[in-house]
Amino acid sequence: MDLSKILSITGKTGLYQLISQAKNSFIVESLIDGKRFPAFSQDGVANLENISIFTEDEDVTLESVFQSIYKKENGGKVNVNLSDNVAMKQYFAEILPNYDKERVYVSNMKKVYVWYNLLVEHNLIDLEPKKEEEEKK
Repeated sequence: MDLSKILSITGKTGLYQLISQAKNSFIVESLIDGKRFPAFSQDGVANLENISIFTEDEDVTLESVFQSIYKKENGGKVNVNLSDNVAMKQYFAEILPNYDKERVYVSNMKKVYVWYNLLVEHNLIDLEPKKEEEEKK
């Protein structure tokens, strides 16, 4: 799975694929509707590869969380009620039992579920480790 070209933009719904870089911006394409537009660094662009989830031990990469969900759902979508906070917390505890319950909010969990479903829908999730990780072993 390569999350290095998948972006989240503050204030915008969904995820975006990096198409190219311009001088002062990125050209991105929405995974929801396929529209392309420029995104600027001041727009709050975050690369999913750099996002991690707080745990009681050390932080866990978003990629690892996605892979846990993928295994649990056998490659299918997450089917949790996004308006039921208790259900979202229970599901999150199943995929990441040692998550930090004080620093990981329900809103964070909801993003993880929505993002995961969007990535599965576009066949961007797999269980293959990154090539860099394989080379280190």
